Amino acid sequence: MLQEGQPAPDFELTTDSGERLRLSSLRGRPVVLYFYPRDDTPGCTKQACGIRDAWGAFEERGVVVLGVSPDGETSHGEFKAKYGLPFTLLADPEHEAAEAYGVWGERTFGDVLKWGTERSTFVIDADGVLVSILRQVDPGAHAADVLAVLDRT
Repeated sequence: MLQEGQPAPDFELTTDSGERLRLSSLRGRPVVLYFYPRDDTPGCTKQACGIRDAWGAFEERGVVVLGVSPDGETSHGEFKAKYGLPFTLLADPEHEAAEAYGVWGERTFGDVLKWGTERSTFVIDADGVLVSILRQVDPGAHAADVLAVLDRT
């Protein structure tokens, strides 16, 4: 299980625009890495639009925001365009990053047990160190919660 103070696990995934992005290439800037279950679902849309609506506050802090789900780049591109999301979405269909961050596993959805992504956020400092881990995130409060963490770090 990852802990605050540890180096953030590195990975390389495809962006919503089809480019490859390696997390370590962002050193020098803080990163908000958030994992969500699926594009264009109620909770995930609320979470993404919350960040969009507070985008100016994220920009003021110089933060790179990355959203990660198992959906592919086409789905991410459509989700991003539909809601005017100003940040990058990463496709993790093989759950490489989700497994490295410990957010992929069996989850209960209503009465059904199946594999999925735990809605979680990792705040990474400019040196690539985990400074905050938020698990079982509330989609409606997510943006405000992350901005509060950024103000403390």
